[in-house]
Amino acid sequence: MLKYKGYTGSVEYSDEDNCLFGKVQGLRGTLISYEGTTIDEIRTDFEGAIDDYLASCESRGITPAKPYSGKLVLRMPSDLHGKVAAAAAGTTINDFINKSLSKELSQHPSAI
Repeated sequence: MLKYKGYTGSVEYSDEDNCLFGKVQGLRGTLISYEGTTIDEIRTDFEGAIDDYLASCESRGITPAKPYSGKLVLRMPSDLHGKVAAAAAGTTINDFINKSLSKELSQHPSAI
């Protein structure tokens, strides 16, 4: 993962194109992508893409999209809370919920 100015980006490899590529994570309705053939190139393109995006937002007078914070307040019935705690034995409730959601989302092609 790449990090710059509060944004996080993925790094993937395309064997077909023989290049590294990625996109900024956690933005809703905004796609920021970048590429390179080396780690230094992809990092430079990532940072340039963020800088270009922020400059574009400023010139248009709009607020840039911010990544999700990763914090979520979740309310559930107390009986469900108890069941989750019991099922999470040996791990934290947070880890249990993250693993459960990841498993569920892996079955939905529309989840990115």
